[in-house]
Amino acid sequence: MFQPNNILGGELQQQLQNIPQEVNNNTPQREMPRVREEELDSKSGSDNHEGASGSGDDQDQNQPARKKRYHRHTQRQIQEMEAFFKECPHPDDKQRRELGRELGLEPLQVKFWFQNKRTQMKTHHERHENTQLRTENEHLRMENMRFKEALSSAACLSCGGQTTIGEMSYNEQQLRLENARLREEIERISGIASKYVGKPMLPQYLAPRVPSHISLDPSVGSFGMQLGMGGEMYGATEILQSMPQPEIDKQMVVELVVVAMDELIRMATIGQPLWIPAYDGSIEILSEEEYVRMFPHGIGPKRLGMSSEATRETAVVVMNHINLVEILMDVNQWANVFSNIVSRAVTQEVLVAGAGGNYNGALQLMSAEIQVPTPLVPARESYFARYCKQHNEGTWAVVDVSLDCLRPGPLMRCRRRPSGCVIQEMPNGRSKVTWVEHVEANYQKIHRMFKTIVSFGIAFGAKRWLATLDRQCERLAIVMASGNAGGDGVITTQEGRKNMMKLAERMVTSFSAGVCGSIAHSWTLVSGNGAEDVRVMMKESINDPGRPSGIVLSASTSFWLPHSHKRVFSFLRSENSRNEWDILASGGTVEEMANLANGREPGNSISLLRVNSSNANHTNMVILQECCTDPTGSLVIYAPVDTSSMNMVLNGSNPDYVALLPSGFSLFPDGTGGSLLTVSFQILVDSVPTTKLSLASITTVNSLVSSTIGKMKALIREQA
Repeated sequence: MFQPNNILGGELQQQLQNIPQEVNNNTPQREMPRVREEELDSKSGSDNHEGASGSGDDQDQNQPARKKRYHRHTQRQIQEMEAFFKECPHPDDKQRRELGRELGLEPLQVKFWFQNKRTQMKTHHERHENTQLRTENEHLRMENMRFKEALSSAACLSCGGQTTIGEMSYNEQQLRLENARLREEIERISGIASKYVGKPMLPQYLAPRVPSHISLDPSVGSFGMQLGMGGEMYGATEILQSMPQPEIDKQMVVELVVVAMDELIRMATIGQPLWIPAYDGSIEILSEEEYVRMFPHGIGPKRLGMSSEATRETAVVVMNHINLVEILMDVNQWANVFSNIVSRAVTQEVLVAGAGGNYNGALQLMSAEIQVPTPLVPARESYFARYCKQHNEGTWAVVDVSLDCLRPGPLMRCRRRPSGCVIQEMPNGRSKVTWVEHVEANYQKIHRMFKTIVSFGIAFGAKRWLATLDRQCERLAIVMASGNAGGDGVITTQEGRKNMMKLAERMVTSFSAGVCGSIAHSWTLVSGNGAEDVRVMMKESINDPGRPSGIVLSASTSFWLPHSHKRVFSFLRSENSRNEWDILASGGTVEEMANLANGREPGNSISLLRVNSSNANHTNMVILQECCTDPTGSLVIYAPVDTSSMNMVLNGSNPDYVALLPSGFSLFPDGTGGSLLTVSFQILVDSVPTTKLSLASITTVNSLVSSTIGKMKALIREQA
């Protein structure tokens, strides 16, 4: 919500003069008339009148009518007003003035845009309601015909002959109709399950009675769909409705993951109109109307107050399909490979370990915390089942689906609909991966600055997951490669290269934890730090070999820059102006000692930097830095390291015992030519862990953040 600002008398008078006569009248203001249909189909708010015409009585009839002027909004203005509309569709005068000032628009332009947007939304709602009513009408008509057929074929309970409706009680009629509906549902689910079990599965009313416990078929590595106590089989919607129980019902989990696997395979293979291009054309998003039509039974309706995010991405990665499956099914490997996304992951229970010595048919219950490296987007916690299946030779699929109703807990903020990936074997040890990410999330605590990239799936979507996987596969290939001794003869062995990458990986993980404040890393929020736009957290480091002992502060803030993502990334990783903004290089020059390629993108690298300075503190120190970039974002993370410790790491010593306090930047493109930059510092303020945190330490950290940001903005502007 915008805070009102005082407006000087001159500015107010100027605004009043610019308002047309029609608005200055004392007559009550009305909503704009409904716009034309062709205008509703265009991008909302892209065209607006600069002003309104005066009264018809005052207009000279002999003069031709003035030509209306139109103003085309920029992409950023539209996105900002779209985001504000979601929070407040009826802004008052103060809010319109504040929003107009921020976007470079007149208050009247903002007012007209919101009026047109409300009219457009009303029309769309009416169309949607009409479509729903037509669908419901057709459904009721079919139900009526089915009821008539069921009643016409009903048999008498006493003699078995034909009966009439008058001879049947109302309850008996309802039971018979419900029985007919359940038979249809059983046949539908049985058809789905048969594809995964590999053999026909007869409904229970046609097949011999089977035990009600979970049945596994190791020969095919999948699950049979089980039947309920009364002989009926649960549909996906019925599964979720009956899930809220203190203990996990494993039978329901089995049924749910089979339905989820079927949905994932279809969503990974079907193109338009289910998937449509969005954002800048590089992202596929889900058409919700088409999704509801194709998956009418799904896993239940969207939760009230939740927003949908559904994206799909395909890429070929440098890793064979078996190793990829192992990474996804091993919780530790999964968390390490996606360390900048997964802040915490735990396997709660393994229901099935797999068959034939691999993960075919494996089913696990997991919990995870997913993050974006910024303090303005809260991490997402979810509890889900992960199921792996081999569909044919060289093709595997791994699906996740939320089990949020299995156990009582706090208010849900993230729900995973069937999500995951389909992995196909390719020549030369490569794999084609199609990733689908489909979640429902609560947007209430997401800052308005980041709502656009979150809603379009850039922050949490399939493109970011797959870009991270692609980059990590390249990283692992470099670690395993022979030769490539490194730069300037500093990294001379494969073991040294491996240790340097391992140390850099831990540095990036520690940085992300300090920015997001993951509950898994014991950071405590410091209230009343004196800077509303900077989040300060503290951590007592005790007996942690990878971090200095004492009180550690982490200060983070995010802001928008009117410069492209690539340009800001190039500035951050350059050594030329490093001494002008980095306190570690103040008063000296920065020289790159070694550089280790970390992917095919030129900016993906791990490097050792040396500061040439007369400062005695710099002589025994080098800077370890990792830079990584892809279309969804970039990271530049660095930390000072003792020279002797770094030499030991390069010579084969364990890098886990090197103390690190990482600082750095995370960067996201905003889609309009600008970028969203997050700055974070971790500083040791006292070497005694039991010392009480002082206000002076917090003030010093806030000053460091503000000073660094100010210097960086000035330097980037100078280089424009």
